Amino acid sequence: MRSNLSVLLVAIAFPFHRANSLVMSMSNTRFVTNKMCPYAQKAWIALEASKTEYKMEEISLYGTNGKPKWFRELNPKGTVPVLVCDNGNIVLPDSELILDYLGDDSCLTPTNESEKEIVKMWRNDIAQRLAPIGKNAVLRSQEDDLYALLNSLNDRVVGPYLCGNRVTVADCAAFPFFWRIEQEFGCLEDCKKLYDWLQLCKKEKAFKRTIQHNWWWWW
Repeated sequence: MRSNLSVLLVAIAFPFHRANSLVMSMSNTRFVTNKMCPYAQKAWIALEASKTEYKMEEISLYGTNGKPKWFRELNPKGTVPVLVCDNGNIVLPDSELILDYLGDDSCLTPTNESEKEIVKMWRNDIAQRLAPIGKNAVLRSQEDDLYALLNSLNDRVVGPYLCGNRVTVADCAAFPFFWRIEQEFGCLEDCKKLYDWLQLCKKEKAFKRTIQHNWWWWW
């Protein structure tokens, strides 16, 4: 979720970096992450799908080597991912802010206003509905609510991707969570549109290379 600090950082940084300058600033992009985290994964997918040049720096978040001091200076919350651009002048310590940044003026955001609204709805549903309901399904075995949500979201898939004929930030945001649901519950086959979408994404290079054998859920 966005913090006040995150919003402030973006508000300061963004007015000076738009359009063509976005491409220039990406040449020295630093992506600080942990590959097991779903929030980090969605930003990672967006980096790959937007063909951004970046350097990945993976850190441990727990144990004696977790959360080094320099990382706390980048993000006092101590959460991944963090994207550092333009020689450190832009610091984005939140996956949603990273999606906004990568999606802006790139192939990952539609130019059509109605399609933009569809992307926004998907991102909101992932963050506000799927994440908490999925968490309850895992921790408290409340799977009925999850199945009901999956059926309602299945009807919203435009196809072949969530919002149409190409990958958008909505697909990047959704994939880590639907992939984990499939791994945990194996229930997506009853939701044909979502199932077909997930299988398609798993074949795409940008998604495929982010899939890990060891992973955690979203809390």
